[in-house]
Amino acid sequence: MASFREQKIAKKKQEILRSAAAVLAEKGYHGTTMEEIAAQLLMTKGSMYYYFKNKDDILYHCHQMIMELSLEKIEEVVNSDDNPIEKLESAIKAHILLSISEKSMFMIMDRPYQKFTDEQLKEVLDARRNYAHYFDKIIKEGMEKQVFENVDPKMVRMIILGAINYIQQWYNQNGPNTDEEIADSYATNLLKMVVKKK
Repeated sequence: MASFREQKIAKKKQEILRSAAAVLAEKGYHGTTMEEIAAQLLMTKGSMYYYFKNKDDILYHCHQMIMELSLEKIEEVVNSDDNPIEKLESAIKAHILLSISEKSMFMIMDRPYQKFTDEQLKEVLDARRNYAHYFDKIIKEGMEKQVFENVDPKMVRMIILGAINYIQQWYNQNGPNTDEEIADSYATNLLKMVVKKK
């Protein structure tokens, strides 16, 4: 179990990452300096270097943090006793609610290829593949239990993730619908692609 000091450092790192993501999402990677990220947190640039080596390191840890949160949520769904329809609905809703609550993080995840070392890129892409694999697993389970149509799991998964990731382009927290209403609407409509008609 992590010590109190380790927990405190981990919490501070998350705070830095969320603030950094907000600045990066607003100004872009090249338009953001370490000074601006530090200023946002009322920290000195030197204090920032205690936690992260540079801007690339921050970006990499943003990806790690969001992928850990995403994988944690979908693993919980996949390992539950729910039926495949409930699992797919929960997975869609969990992704949407996380992407709304961590909007800046998701916005800077769009193009991971340019900023990472080969090793970091492999880790990022492996985590994304693992996440996608869980959606495939739910869809295949639904087909095996004959509650889903006989579909191409990869194609359906790409349609689902493409649709729910596009929320970043139009979501407005002051819009007419609550986050839960948006998640419900997406889940209801996307499930129609696969659930067998009674």
